Amino acid sequence: MFTEQRPLFIYSVSPLHMGAGTTVGVIDNPIQREVHTGWPSMAGSGIKGAIRHALNGEQGWQKDLLTAIFGPAPESSADLHAGALSFTDAQLICFPVRSLKRAYVYATCPTAIARLGRLLGKSWVVPDFEETEALIGNSGLLQDNRLILEALAYDPRMDKSAEEISGWLASSAIPAGFFADKLRTDLVILPDTDFTHFVRNSTLVEPHVRIEESSGTAKDGGLFYTENLPPESLLVTLAMASDTRNGKTISAKQVIDNLTGALSARSVWQFGGDATTGRGLVMLRLAGGGQK
Repeated sequence: MFTEQRPLFIYSVSPLHMGAGTTVGVIDNPIQREVHTGWPSMAGSGIKGAIRHALNGEQGWQKDLLTAIFGPAPESSADLHAGALSFTDAQLICFPVRSLKRAYVYATCPTAIARLGRLLGKSWVVPDFEETEALIGNSGLLQDNRLILEALAYDPRMDKSAEEISGWLASSAIPAGFFADKLRTDLVILPDTDFTHFVRNSTLVEPHVRIEESSGTAKDGGLFYTENLPPESLLVTLAMASDTRNGKTISAKQVIDNLTGALSARSVWQFGGDATTGRGLVMLRLAGGGQK
């Protein structure tokens, strides 16, 4: 039984490919998406596996501690037991969208905010607004009194909820600095419909070509397309802990404390595929975890 839980924020630093397998569509290697919304997501098992892989062999993470918290390695057949740490599937909070002013904005929507509030136990109230409007907290995003995002123009409404939510995210979800300051000023609340349009159609799609080793030329049928979540995307998962199940006396609180220490000791983590091409670099931050 999980007795401790803490929201964990995932902020992409480079293009991120958490693959969903192959498809018969235009994109050969799509990213994971929720079935009911079509929004990008990450399987909790992949998050847990990536963190475990990064900690394997790290100072202070002896094999018995790693096994107690994360569970035995898949190939192990002895002393089978469940790990004490689990993660929910990550949900999208903010998505970067090109803007005529200030390069890009952090776009979100009422449903994404409500889902985050549900995890945090917060009751942020986003007022109703028209499909042609966007809620903002910074007039510096406007051009001729309109908010221009890619090919769409919105009537802006200055709103305190945008300021409140962006302020909380800037101080809690990512480390202090330029991007936290930008998140504080450049958060935009869009209608659910338009947010869904951007997250379905504005991901990063890259062509790849397989090379024939003997000739050094492109291999027939070797062209394929891989989808990535763009840098500056923000997601959240729930880290849940129980007491260890292998006879070790490690409480659920100590499990979370160990995770907090690991996150504080490392600034950048690698998730997903294409690691050798610099993909999948993320920053992790526990809400209320006391990280820098």
